[in-house]
Amino acid sequence: QVQLVESGGGLVQPGGSLRLSCAASGSILSVNAMGWYRQAPGKQRDMVAHITSGGSANYADSVKGRFTISRDNAKNTVYLQMNTLKPEDTAVYYCYAQVRTYVNWRDYWGQGTQVTVSS
Repeated sequence: QVQLVESGGGLVQPGGSLRLSCAASGSILSVNAMGWYRQAPGKQRDMVAHITSGGSANYADSVKGRFTISRDNAKNTVYLQMNTLKPEDTAVYYCYAQVRTYVNWRDYWGQGTQVTVSS
């Protein structure tokens, strides 16, 4: 079975920085697209950042210029560097990965990590 394990969430002050990590493990043939979504209470889950296997990235307008997504293909790990954090960034952050196994391919989701931006 494939698992995505997230780490790096926590409480930070407005203007602070945080780095999230998410590592995929299991019976993996290849990892294609990876990304980060977030969901605040009472809100829908929205895409934050996305990165292809070739390293092409795109971002939600609300985080563009502040967040940077990157990946380490050798470690099957995706990162999200978050700078100049705002209270509006408070949410549970979920990583996802499009994983190919010898059986099929599908999207997998991390367990979620809480990011709270507050003074």
